[in-house]
Amino acid sequence: MTTLRQPYYELSPEVYNAFGQAKKALEKSELDLTLIELVYLRVSQINGCAFCLEMHSKALRKRGVDPLKLDALAGWRVSRQFSERERVALAWAEELTDIARTRAEDAVYQPLEEHFTPREISDLTFAISLMNAFNRLAVSMRM
Repeated sequence: MTTLRQPYYELSPEVYNAFGQAKKALEKSELDLTLIELVYLRVSQINGCAFCLEMHSKALRKRGVDPLKLDALAGWRVSRQFSERERVALAWAEELTDIARTRAEDAVYQPLEEHFTPREISDLTFAISLMNAFNRLAVSMRM
């Protein structure tokens, strides 16, 4: 266990609260809340954010997601637990989380257009970006 480096949520409350407002807006979007939480959990797995892993795993269990699906999330590409819509969203989440390497390639973006409306793609991209920001705060400040 490490010590919190800085209480960023207290030191920068206006910014932190704005992040919270963005999260609430996404919860009201046309995207399914379970899909958003799956994406949040996958991004948090990649970024190694223990705080977020616990929070989003708990939220998904509360939503009634099968534990087998949660167990298979890191291996979603070879698991039968995920719909095609979820797979496309998870691929985009991984692509954006490692954007310095992947460059958000068209081959990963284009399948989104088959499963999501333009507004949903925008909201999904915001959700992925927001979770990456939350993860970077929590990991860097040792939340």
